[in-house]
Amino acid sequence: MAVSQTLYRDGMARLGAAVNIITTTSREGHHGLTASAVCSVTDTPPTLLVCINRSSRSHDHFIIGGSLCVNVLTPDHKAISTVFAGRDEMQVKFSSGEWHTLETGAPVLKGAAASFDCRITQSMQIGTHSVLFCEVQTVALDGRNEGLIYFNRDYHEVGG
Repeated sequence: MAVSQTLYRDGMARLGAAVNIITTTSREGHHGLTASAVCSVTDTPPTLLVCINRSSRSHDHFIIGGSLCVNVLTPDHKAISTVFAGRDEMQVKFSSGEWHTLETGAPVLKGAAASFDCRITQSMQIGTHSVLFCEVQTVALDGRNEGLIYFNRDYHEVGG
């Protein structure tokens, strides 16, 4: 018996996860979105797994760009998380924070708890999403010990 989409989503709402803004740069400029589907794969070589919905207007830019940055948010970034989860134009989204770049050229959010600058090494399509395996090129840490998680369909602050 298959699990219903509603039951699955209700169960996943109880799986707390860090809130991240995932960014990339393609020939058409900067692109980004809010996501919680990020996890560590291995530390040798340092690799993350990032899941992106294929219907996202930024999806193809990640594939074409070949790199991304996972910006782990702090409680101070709750508003910018909402902006990147919305339908605003990319220029509006990127005007809502301070950005710079590291090795890959993907946008790095100033003040993020951690930023993982990565090259995409593999991608697979599973259902509605692309699963991206991303080799970490460099990590920037802010020094703060606070995070923003999404649990039960709401934001919660942790640490501090």
